[in-house]
Amino acid sequence: MIPDAAHPVVPMLAKAVAEVPEPDSVPGGLSYEPKWDGFRGIVYARHRDADQPGGATDAVAPRGGTDRPALEIEIGSRGSKTLTRYFPELVASLAELLPGPCVLDGEIVVRTGEPGRERLDWEALGARIHPAESRIATLSVETPALFVAFDLLALGDRELVDAPFSERRALLVETVGSGTGTGPLHVSRTTDDVDLARRWLAEFEGAGLDGVVAKPLDAPYSPGKRTMLKIKHHRTADVVVLGYRVHKSGAGVGSLLLGLYDAEGELRNVGGASAFSDARRLELVAELEPLVARDADGGVSHAETERSRFSSGKDVSYVPLRPERVVEVRYDQMEGSRFRHTVQFARWRPDRDARSCGFDQLEVPAAYDLGDVLG
Repeated sequence: MIPDAAHPVVPMLAKAVAEVPEPDSVPGGLSYEPKWDGFRGIVYARHRDADQPGGATDAVAPRGGTDRPALEIEIGSRGSKTLTRYFPELVASLAELLPGPCVLDGEIVVRTGEPGRERLDWEALGARIHPAESRIATLSVETPALFVAFDLLALGDRELVDAPFSERRALLVETVGSGTGTGPLHVSRTTDDVDLARRWLAEFEGAGLDGVVAKPLDAPYSPGKRTMLKIKHHRTADVVVLGYRVHKSGAGVGSLLLGLYDAEGELRNVGGASAFSDARRLELVAELEPLVARDADGGVSHAETERSRFSSGKDVSYVPLRPERVVEVRYDQMEGSRFRHTVQFARWRPDRDARSCGFDQLEVPAAYDLGDVLG
């Protein structure tokens, strides 16, 4: 059955590996492409008059044909929730640019910066998920999104999930690629050159991308399975423990709040580390007890982190600690002055002075123009 918004496909996933694999490491070889740092999106395009599931199966008309039926566009998230209302400019553009009924897998991104110095902007993309229609309309003009397609799951009345990736990719380029490049619809670059893929891993981070994906050329599309391989940037930093949040179970440390000193000597919250075992959560409470900040009566001085629209109903309270303990963490990249994702606890650093833990220790990737990545 042709997937549609009423019968959404579960996106195929990727498992993390330490380095870019050799092309002959899997039967049939590998194709490499940039790992886009955005919202995963499944685009369902069907003829607007196709009222029944599977009804959008007419032959694909040439792009720009005057008698082509209008297309209806729906965009599903990785979790099959609708993203359609948040990106009206993409919906309108895709209805115009796509040649006919199809299902695309790809990434929604936002680009910012002057030509020649453009990069992906995760914060601007996150701001696009807003409850107010008026704000959505404003942001669709101020920070318009792009869709970078990297897979084709259906074309007209043909379902392609069982076809090998090499065939799906060729059809994607043939069907969609000729109408992309400068506007809101792009087809992701690929290469079979492992050395070039390793260069991409190093260079494209400067444009805001977060790694490289390797895809088996002979593999079908496997919904929900980690068939692809992802290679991301992994670095370490020594950071100050600012406090901890109690685990949702009510017992033990749920996450550590982390900080770094800026150039003015101010200690700034840069993110958190979590994913501790049940036993380790309880051990951490005991380990951190001597550092707990207390009021004049000896009670614990609870505090709260800043709320966002995504955490308006979330408990953001934490137990503050004296900023004396240093921990080494593993991270992939920064987004502004914060870690892009939750970091991983590596080890305590009793040899480090907390005041020495500044932003200057962080590796800053060389700038790279997003326009060159998009090709």
